[in-house]
Amino acid sequence: MFTDTLNHYPRMKQTQARLVSSTQLKNGMALARWSNLKDRIENIHSNHHTLSVYLNGAENSLRWQGSQTIASATSNSVCLMPANLDTNWEVRGPISHLHFYFSDTHLSQLIEQVWDKDGQRVQLDEIDFAEDALLTQLFCTTLGQSNWQDPLDQLALDSATQTALIHTLRHYSQRRLPTLRPTGGLPTWQLKRVVEFIEHHLNQPLTLKDMAGITGLSDYHFARMFKQTTGYPPHRYVLHRRLTRARHLLAETSLNMTEIALQCGFGSSSHFSNRFRAEIGVSPTAYRTQQRS
Repeated sequence: MFTDTLNHYPRMKQTQARLVSSTQLKNGMALARWSNLKDRIENIHSNHHTLSVYLNGAENSLRWQGSQTIASATSNSVCLMPANLDTNWEVRGPISHLHFYFSDTHLSQLIEQVWDKDGQRVQLDEIDFAEDALLTQLFCTTLGQSNWQDPLDQLALDSATQTALIHTLRHYSQRRLPTLRPTGGLPTWQLKRVVEFIEHHLNQPLTLKDMAGITGLSDYHFARMFKQTTGYPPHRYVLHRRLTRARHLLAETSLNMTEIALQCGFGSSSHFSNRFRAEIGVSPTAYRTQQRS
């Protein structure tokens, strides 16, 4: 069933594809995971841009235009379908892919914020089954493996989708935009304010916009300057601080796992346990036992 998060992006509604999951992103962008098995899609059209990365099965999909067909040689590949482009597709076997939906407005805002240039007249290239290591990694790992509904993963989603947009603009558009390089870190007073804000809100969902707002910087510039200063991307730093607090509570208090999870900003004890084990190497219960022995 089509969810409310995709009301502005009904691209796939006329297909046999099954919507596996979706989420609304900041500024109205959206992510959706789709699967399909057998389909023939004619003249699919949308007024928004779609960046599609196949998680698997790209070789079972082909695009056709008249007598010409375009197919993928690999299981993972990237397609970019600019707004107002009519396309035809045939699915001949199981496929799974992620769609990232965005508009000209999102591209214009990013160009103005990141490059400080006029963001008007953005024209994206049409890409069919390209090999792109950065986008494949972003979509198959960071985006594909994140829990889109968990507030804890929103920072990672913000960072990954912003990176995907910047990469798309630099490599698949008609605009000549320079490579972005770090130019310095946050001043000490700004870093102190951000760190204090994070520490006081570890039990709550945190977004890149929240933290960038403390400094008055754009999301992008804040993330780069924060990493330049601390060595951590914002989402990794926040996770590190959540787990540091969790280790203290495990060792020094008798709080149960659910109480510790909530105090550290995890949505549930199971999510907390999974993250803790993945990062620390042992379960929270085992860690508590080790500390007390």
